[in-house]
Amino acid sequence: MAEKPMPTIDQMLCFAVYSAGHAFTRFYKPRLDALDLTYPQYLVFLVLWERDDLTVKALGDRLFLDSGTITPLVKRLEARGLVARKRDEDDERQVRIRLTDAGRALKAKAEAIPLAVAKGTGLSLEGAEALRLELLALRERLDGVEHDQRRPTAST
Repeated sequence: MAEKPMPTIDQMLCFAVYSAGHAFTRFYKPRLDALDLTYPQYLVFLVLWERDDLTVKALGDRLFLDSGTITPLVKRLEARGLVARKRDEDDERQVRIRLTDAGRALKAKAEAIPLAVAKGTGLSLEGAEALRLELLALRERLDGVEHDQRRPTAST
């Protein structure tokens, strides 16, 4: 029986998702440059505009990033006066992140971005939502497989 040939890069689902992610980043760049934000910083604001006053850990969990990635990002935003960091009063090991007035004001300037993205994709609202839900389900399935592979078996 003949072996199946190795798929080409253009046939790989992972590369389609990876390259689409890069296309999104390129699409966002000029819009975020106008706000003097990077894409990861924008994601931090999306979370904080939704729910302000989060711990670094909660923010990282929401964005699937570890504290080693979140902390320097938040420090740069703090240096610009867009967020404030403060030790949690109940648990001093935790650092809470809060929007400043300037950080809250940035939201009004960013409101056009999701509309531009919706238009840029060329998808209908229903199509965009269906794709979003399928990608979320894919992420959950892949995370489940990874979790199952880390789980110890009865023989270990």
